[in-house]
Amino acid sequence: MVEQADAEAVLAKASLRAAERLGLNQGSLAEILGVSPASVSRMAQGQSVDLRGKGRECALFLVRIFRSLDALMGGDSAKASAWFHANNRHLHGVPAELVRSIGGLTRVAEYLDAMRGTH
Repeated sequence: MVEQADAEAVLAKASLRAAERLGLNQGSLAEILGVSPASVSRMAQGQSVDLRGKGRECALFLVRIFRSLDALMGGDSAKASAWFHANNRHLHGVPAELVRSIGGLTRVAEYLDAMRGTH
């Protein structure tokens, strides 16, 4: 149980950090994770939030997207955020808006994986 709680805390912290570096506010992160804004606020304060099912899956995708963008942009957060908030003709939309649905999250993650040549 303690190990699972630690893993959830790490995922919560990673998703908060990814959202921040991608230029997403807490309200946007709440929408992406499918949790209340109050839950994200508690996460930001270091309190435990139950990320199960869809919320956990979405958090993992968001972290994956951030890691891919970070690698592609050479660690330049400003470039990563600019890419994330700009229209992408290959994705037919703005990644920051697309990730608000599970389908968009997977499309953006798969696109970045292809760009990196990881899948």
